[in-house]
This record gives sequence, structure tokens and C-alpha cells, in this order.
Amino acid sequence: MSSGEFRDSFVDPPAAKKRKLPSPTPSLTQPPEQQPPQPQQPPHSSSPATDCPAPSSAGAAAAVVVMATSNNNGSAPASTVENNTAPAGEIDEGLYSRQLYVLGHDAMRRMARSDVLISGLGGLGVEVAKNVILGGVKSVTLHDTALCTVGDLSSQFYLTADDVAAGRNRAEASCRQLSELNHYVPTTAYTGELTEEFLQRFRVVVLTLAAPAEQRRIAEITHRHNIALIVADTRGLFAQVFCDFGVDFTVYDQNGANPGSAMVASITNDVESIVTCTDETRHGFEDGDYVTFTEVEGMTELNGCAPMKIKVLGPYTFSIGDTTKLSPYVRGGIVTQVKMSKQMSFKPLAEAENAPEFIMTDFAKWDHPANTQIAFTVLGRYQEQHGRLPRPWNTADAAEFVEMCRKRAKELAIDELNESMLTKFAQVCAGDLCPMNGAIGGITAQEVMKACTGKFTPITQYLCYDAIECLPEADLTEEECAPIGSRYDGQIAVFGRKFQDVLGQLKYFIVGAGAIGCELLKNFAMIGVASKEDGEIIVTDMDLIEKSNLNRQFLFRPHDVQQPKSRVAAQAVKRMNGDIKVTSHENRVGPETERFYDDTFFNRLDGVANALDNIDARIYMDRRCVYYRKPLLESGTLGTLGNIQVVVPFLTESYSSSQDPPEKSIPICTLKNFPNAIEHTLQWARDTFEGIFKQVAENAAQYITDPTFIERTLKLPGVQPLETLESVKKALIDDRPKSMEDCVKWARFHFEEQYSNQIRQLLFNFPPDQMSSTGHPFWSGPKRLPEAITFDAENALHLDYVLATANLKAEVYGIPQQRNRDIIRKMAVAIEVPKFTPRSGVKIAVTDSALQAEENGGGEELDQDRISRLQNELASLGKPDFTITPLEFEKDDDNNLHMDFIVAASNLRAANYKIPPADRHKSKLIAGKIMPAIATTTSLVAGCVSLELYKLAQGFNTLERFKNGFLNLALPFFTFSEPIQAKKSTYYDKEWTLWDRFEVKGELTLQEFLDYFEREHKLKITMLSQGVCMLYAFFITKQKQQERLNLPMSEVVRKVSKKNIEPHVRALVFEICCNDEAGEDVEVPYVRYVLP
Repeated sequence: MSSGEFRDSFVDPPAAKKRKLPSPTPSLTQPPEQQPPQPQQPPHSSSPATDCPAPSSAGAAAAVVVMATSNNNGSAPASTVENNTAPAGEIDEGLYSRQLYVLGHDAMRRMARSDVLISGLGGLGVEVAKNVILGGVKSVTLHDTALCTVGDLSSQFYLTADDVAAGRNRAEASCRQLSELNHYVPTTAYTGELTEEFLQRFRVVVLTLAAPAEQRRIAEITHRHNIALIVADTRGLFAQVFCDFGVDFTVYDQNGANPGSAMVASITNDVESIVTCTDETRHGFEDGDYVTFTEVEGMTELNGCAPMKIKVLGPYTFSIGDTTKLSPYVRGGIVTQVKMSKQMSFKPLAEAENAPEFIMTDFAKWDHPANTQIAFTVLGRYQEQHGRLPRPWNTADAAEFVEMCRKRAKELAIDELNESMLTKFAQVCAGDLCPMNGAIGGITAQEVMKACTGKFTPITQYLCYDAIECLPEADLTEEECAPIGSRYDGQIAVFGRKFQDVLGQLKYFIVGAGAIGCELLKNFAMIGVASKEDGEIIVTDMDLIEKSNLNRQFLFRPHDVQQPKSRVAAQAVKRMNGDIKVTSHENRVGPETERFYDDTFFNRLDGVANALDNIDARIYMDRRCVYYRKPLLESGTLGTLGNIQVVVPFLTESYSSSQDPPEKSIPICTLKNFPNAIEHTLQWARDTFEGIFKQVAENAAQYITDPTFIERTLKLPGVQPLETLESVKKALIDDRPKSMEDCVKWARFHFEEQYSNQIRQLLFNFPPDQMSSTGHPFWSGPKRLPEAITFDAENALHLDYVLATANLKAEVYGIPQQRNRDIIRKMAVAIEVPKFTPRSGVKIAVTDSALQAEENGGGEELDQDRISRLQNELASLGKPDFTITPLEFEKDDDNNLHMDFIVAASNLRAANYKIPPADRHKSKLIAGKIMPAIATTTSLVAGCVSLELYKLAQGFNTLERFKNGFLNLALPFFTFSEPIQAKKSTYYDKEWTLWDRFEVKGELTLQEFLDYFEREHKLKITMLSQGVCMLYAFFITKQKQQERLNLPMSEVVRKVSKKNIEPHVRALVFEICCNDEAGEDVEVPYVRYVLP
């Protein structure tokens, strides 16, 4: 295969801040709650898309301004507008859905009114611009006066060799591709001087690659005009971010967390009143939080009160101050946290650089931030003095640089310097690394969003970061790191030419081509992974591109929707660096694809990078990497949260060694009868959807198509056979609709049953004045007193439910849908609903344990007569002449009525129990189990992961070289630390970890296998298993033992598992339990049994 060849293969396709701004727009000076909504609109479709012309010279007197509107890689602008346009005054939730769950609508609207200037379109500048444009600001202006050079190709992924050859301006050369990222954000290239008048057009100014004098000049202007300024720079393995958001900046939401709430059990009438919450869950409040109350009976003065500052006394109690003048508390109440704004004052750059404040990122490097800040200041002086950067790994330049740092330290009255670190800074500061730019670009872009919105806490005021541990043990030579006119010169300046060859020969498997996958592919491509003949990147993802992906998966464009992610992503990074060899697959990783991802596949890999969005797949790949002893780069994001974990064979623990606790489940009785939060009603609605539109339909469909269905059903445990057959009978006989009128009738009856009849029966069993066995009101605490709903066809919510339910029922049975609301209303009004009377003797469980006992005691209903009658009734139907199609819940299709049903069903149930309803946006988040996501976190995490790749590629094998990370861009909080060492265990005097195993070559009989361990390892095997199959155990019958002992191990596996061993399987994994010579149980590694 020739260098740079692209391969495509697959198997089994499957609110603005309160400050005076120079903008004439009045709303920018108003607090967010007073601002009228304004539409975020794309450029007019009638505006022609224009390319950015190259200037005749970099020093042209007149500024060149070019507006670029996306042409979607050549597709017509009209179709793009059709794909992306949101109605006037609204945010395009289809595009921004995942980001909206991070920022919220108010912050998004504030951002959509913010103009941003980004100066310096090198590797860092393009990363910042990419993330800010994806975020959805009002406009972005790209400024640069420099022309493209070969050195820019090290990390500027939107520049090409043609741009270098043509001498194009960096901003103009990047403009078109950046504008294609988001059609709602007009993107402008500007090559003139940054005058005071020009700067006043912007809400936020970002400077990269700016000279110190220019930084100070612009910083003085922006501070005077209260324009937010962010100065960001990366130099080799060092980076610095500085923020100045003015003297009176308002943060409306410091951490982005949802306000906590709890149910009140009691409130005392005291000078220091104590509020006690119910013991269902801890309140989760902290000292200094503010709260308000609702639904309090007795002490009603608290309802809707102004926010009250609290003092936490315990996990279930807190104090709210003096309540002696309030009415006595009776019962009930909900306490809710109130988000309070915070004012922040920032020092100007000229003052801050002499008295810097730092955000710590790694407490093992406690002295690095101050030294890094000194280094960046001195670097500016060095450039002014010499007109260049220190030469890579030049001893004399480094010595002079350190001496200048000593002088700067005296100016700051700093006694001790980390001269070793400062020497390394001088040696590598000429470098330009894509992973570092990606990480810092994510941080910087998030600070831009904070400045635009007041959402989340800004950096105060310096963030200094380094990854100096990436450097090799021995110093490199100046000759090894000198530029050679290569696109990788920026990286060669740090690591040398030989290491570039190592990267080029790497073979890496990237699992997932979503948000993190796109960023990893870009980073791997830019640093030259698989750019040599023997190298290869394999990326797999079975998903197709959706519109909601475009907001953060930056390799995709609107015309790529419904195309395979892996294929489009591979083609996109191939355009960034034509040297790389990348192969795309469209496979899910799992046991079903092990015939493709087999021993041969894994054994040739140098490592795996996970870019997955679910724990099961992560655990599976982690176990595969442990088995094949391959390094694993693991990462994940959740909104502004991110984590990075590096798994190194024979050194660290694996991903599966420690896991987060499982999510707390909602008790079934709470869902069925006693919901008290919107999360409960949404889960109930989702369960209802799965029950009536999927599970029942699946049972009926299987009955029609599978002759063994009855036989299999009768073998089910408990009452399941009866319930299943009854559901089939209802689906095929009792509830089978033959027309849309039948579907509406069924939906209307279902409404009555769910929201009226069941509630009336519940209140019949437990009247409003019911007392519990402890003498307290039954309807108190988490049990909210419900009320039945009377159907009203003029009530929009009631009609929403009937319309969605009836049409989904019609879809299941293949009946043409009817979505005209007036027609559905007329049908619903004409339906006569049977009168319901609550019945005595109906049991309603109050606790899950009672419900379980009730279900376990229901065996008497399983009389054969009833089952026989059901079978006979179904048999009398004959072969149905219609089909039934189960519905798979899909949250992101706004036309399939799935979310319409969920929202209506949940909010009706919320109305039953007087729970505040949820809008469609919140309902989709909870019911659809959506993971909030934003491009900034993804960029940061993928950048950090790629820095760990540098270390793996160099063969580092000590813990202190590697960094796991946990971060939260909202706070901001960053912590990097050494990975946890693999746990060591022993048997006899032998030490082992999860990376060790017994290697046994077959074929052996079971007896020979047992004898081998007793003879060679002095271990007596007491139990032997393979997967879920028990092959041998001391307690199995003698007959079974004798049957198996003389069989080959592979035959024992076939006999017990009742499955053949697949041809691609070259070894079997056995788990063994053993006793030592003293008869004591000992923990030992697993066995890899190699087949002959």
C-alpha cells in the first residue's frame, strides 16, 4: 500500500453581563431576566458564499475584511438553511441539543448576541475558533497578519501545503472551513490593525501569538472599555491562559449544577430554626447556600420567600435563622436551592503579571505555575531582544534564557527558581504541538463562553500548564531537533526526528468516531501517527451521523447526515494530513465481532484509544486490552466534566479495576403509585411507552412469526406465562384496532384508566385522611395526595396525549395515521367512556417488599385452565392476516411522536400529583437519558489523551511519567495525578497482578490439566470455569467427573457449553479456584489455554 493511501472497509454494515459595553444594542446592558428574546439567525440564504482571497502582501495598508458563509462543501446554501434554520426567536434545539443541556437556553441566547475576535490563527487560534464557532456565538472575526508557513502545518489543521505555496494569510486561508462548522455563526477574516475603534465592536477578544507589547496595548484598551480579554499561548509542552473580564463581572451560575431540592419533614419555631428533611436522601446542600420553600403547611410564610442563607448541621438538617415570628409548622414542604449571582473583579494585565494568581492543575508540580508565568514573560523579552525564539535544544540559548529568568525573579522578589524546568522551557518553546493546542484551545474557548454568558466561574486569572514529563530521559541534541522543512517541524523541535519516525509506524485502534473520536483522529493525524509505510489507524463506529452531532463532532457537515461516522471522519482527517493511513470500519465492538478483531488483529496493534459513550463497551475493550496486553487510552466527558485514564500493561490498574457506583434506581412503588418528582413521572411514561408500544407488540409479533413462542412462554418463571399470553390476546383480539377511530377510542380509554380510574381506586384504598400505622398522615412526606383528571378535549395537554397515543397505536398495527388535531378532537368527544366505580378488595402495595411478596404469592392464578383457555382463544384466531411492528424509542426524531407521548403522559401524571411539569427539552434529557456534551470539554480531554500517547510511544514504564486527569471546566477545576498501580496479589512466594496469567499449551485432557497444575504449580484446582460454564468442581457428581476427566479440554468446553468453538478462536480463557498444599484457598491468575 502506497504512503498516504486512504482505505475504507467494513464488515456487516449495519444573560448578558451587567456592564456598559460599546455596542449600541441596549439589551447588552440589561441583566438576563430583563432581556427580550432575540432570534439567532443564519446568514441570509441569498448572500453568495465567497472564498477568502489572499492579500497581495502581509503588510497591506488597508485592512482586508472577508465575510465567509458556509457553502457546506459545495452544497447549495438553500438546502443548508433548510437543514439548520430555527424559527425566529428560537434556538435550533436539533443542532444544539446536547450543548443546551450544559449551558441552558438563557446562556445560549446571551452567547448568540456576542461578537468575538480571535487574533492569531496558528494551531491554538484555530482550536479556539473551532470551539467558539461550534458553540454558537453571534459572530467570529479571525485576525492575523502572518502568512502560512510549513511550520504552521504542525498543528493548524485547516491549512494546506497549497496555502503555504501560495503565501496566503492564515486567517483568510482558514476562514471558509471554519465558517462551515456552524451556519448560524458568520465568520470574518480580518488582516488589518487592531485599533481601539475596531476592538470596541467585540464582546470578547482572544489573543494568541501576540507580541508582549501588543498584548499590553490591547489589554489596556479592553480593560478600559470593559471588553473581556483572554490571552492564550502554547510553547512546546508549556501553556498559559490569562483572563481579564473587567472590574465588575457578574457570574450568574458558578458551577452549572442543577439546583438541589429535598422534602421537608419538620421545621422548628426557634431563633436558629432547624429544618429536617425526610430520610429518603441527603439534602446535598452546603454551608452558605441559599434556599426557598414551597408547599409548606402551617408555616406558610416560607412559601415563595426570598432566598435564605443556610447553615448545614448534618446530612438531613440545616438552619435557616429566626422563625419565632412565623406560624407553627404543620407538615409538608419542599426546599429548593437558589442559584445566587457572584460579582468578580479582574486586575488588568499590567498589574496581574506582577502579582499573578493561579489555578492549580497538578499538585505534584506546585512550583511550576509561577515558574511558567515567569518563563512566558521572559520569552517575550527574549524575542524582543533577539528577534527570534530560543533555538530548539540549544545550550547557549537556554543558559541565556535562564539568566533572564533570574532577573525577572528578582523583580518579583522570588527567591527560588526551578531552573531545570526553565531550561526545558527554553529548549522546547520553539515547538508547536497539536495535542497541547487542542487541550488549551478547549479551556480558552470555554472562557470565551463564560465571558459571553456569565455561566460558570472564570479562571482567576492565570492558568499555567505543562506536560514536561513527556520529554525523554536524556537531553536531545540541537541537530536532532533542528527544522528540516517538514510539516512536523513543530513536533521535531520538541521530540526530535527519530521519534517522528516512531509515531509514523504506530498502529492504533480508535474505538468510536463521535465527539472524542473526531478530536483523537485529528490529533493523531496532525502529529503524524501512521504516516509511515508500516503504520495504520483503524477507526470503527457503527453509528450514522445525526444533526445533533454537528454541534461538537467537528469533522462532520450537514450534508454528511445519515452517512457512517467512521468513514466520513477518516476521509476528513485524510484531507488534513495526506500522509496518514487510516482504515474505517462500521462495526460494534463485542463478542459478535471477535472473528474480525481477533488475535491477529490485536497482536499487531501498538495500542487502543477508546472514544466510547457507554460503560459496557468500555469494560469490554478494557478486558480485551488486558488480555492482549495492549496500552489503552481511556477518556470520557459529561458536560463540562472530563476524565482521562491511561492503562499501561504490567504497570497500572485497568479501567475495570474501579468503577463508579450504579445509579440509584427509583422504587417501583414510587413509580406506580407515589411519584413525588418529575423524574418519577418521566420514568413512568418511558416505561409505559416500552410496555404498550414495544413489549406487548413484540410478544404479539413473535406469536405470529415464531411457532415455538407458546412453548417458550410456558417455561417462563412466576406469573410471566399468564401475563405474556394475556398481553398477546389483548394485542391480537381484545385491543386490536381496525381503523384510526379504533385507535382514538383505545387512546381515550387508556387516558381514563391511567389518569382517572387508577387514581380514584388509589384514593378509595387510601383516603385523603388516612393515617399510617405510626399515627402520622398517610399522605405526607414523599407521598403526595393525588387527584383524578377529568378529560377535556379543549385542554391542549389532554388532546396531545390522545393524538400521540392513537397515532403510535396506529403505527404498531400499520393503520394510516391521522395528525389533524381537529379531527382527533371530534373523534375523542364522540367516545362514550364507561363509568368507573372503585372496587373493594383491590390490593395496592405501599412498599417494594410488599409488592414483591404479592407477586411471589400470585402462583394460584397460574391454573392450567386459564392458560388453556388463552391458548384456545389465540388458536381460534388462526393465522393473523395483519402485521404488528414494535416501536423502538427514538428521542431525536421530532416527527415520530415518541417524545410527544412521553411529554404528555409524564405531565398528565405530574398534574395528578401536583408536581411541576417539565417542558419537552427537559423531558427529552431525562426520559432519553441524554448525556450533556460540549465541544470545549471534548477538545481538552482528547488533547490530554494525545499527550499520553507521546509517553506510550516512547516506551515509558514508570508511574510518575503518566497522568490520569479529572477536570471540570465550569469551576474551573483540574487535577492530574499518577495512575494507580496495578494491585499485587501473591500465592506462595509468587507476586502477580491482573496482567499476569498461566499459559498452558493444549491439547490436554481435563485430568492432565488438573495434574499439570498440581505438579507444576503445587495448586489443586477445586473449580474450573469458562465464561458462564462450570467445567469442573469438587462438588459435582462422580459420574459427571468421570465423563469429563478423559476428554480433551476443548471437548469439555463444547460438551458443557453446547456450542462449537469458533474457527478464529486460538486460545480459551479459564478461571480457576485453587487450594495450596496446606489446603487453603488461594487467589491465582486466569489461564490462557492455547489450542493446538
